[in-house]
Amino acid sequence: MTIRIFIYDDSTERRDSLKALLRFNDELKFVGEAMNCVNVLSEVETYYPDVVLMDINMPEVDGLEGLRQIKIHHPEVKVLMQTAFDDSQKIFTSIKNGASGYILKNDKPQRILQAIEEVSQGGAAMNPAIAQKVLDYFKPKAASNPLTLKENEVLAHLSEGLSYKMVADKLGISYATVNTHIKHIYEKLHISSLGEAIAYYYQNVKQ
Repeated sequence: MTIRIFIYDDSTERRDSLKALLRFNDELKFVGEAMNCVNVLSEVETYYPDVVLMDINMPEVDGLEGLRQIKIHHPEVKVLMQTAFDDSQKIFTSIKNGASGYILKNDKPQRILQAIEEVSQGGAAMNPAIAQKVLDYFKPKAASNPLTLKENEVLAHLSEGLSYKMVADKLGISYATVNTHIKHIYEKLHISSLGEAIAYYYQNVKQ
């Protein structure tokens, strides 16, 4: 199946580079381009792309507004956002407005092609650095960590896969003391398993 691609980017050099990249894959077909989203709806309705490569920062009408318009009127069109900046607010605005994926302009060519294929198939392509930002943003944060420094140390070592005995040796304390720390951790966090304790550590303690 041929995937029809429309490119929005205010850089002629960037558009030409992307067009050249698309030629390396027989399943991808370049259908049109524009330097901004002033005529985004008429262009989508004229060329009817499967995937839009959408620059974020463009003059007059930028990619965020272009994305919003496309998803309101043509929600079936996949929009893959691309920018030179890993700006958190723009990432979350893009996701909120229905972007199918988000890549950086300095991603490797093969990764860009892969991202196009992923979103065309209904997947959600995302640069790893951006994916981490999203995970960090939605990661629940505790108002305060009720654990002591030593309890945090015990939990940190357990999260690395160490056994109770190994933790005891690592911290220079007894096996019984490790057990006591774990008991206190369970009581303070209102949990009953090591798995829950480790999950808490990754969500609220580990930076």
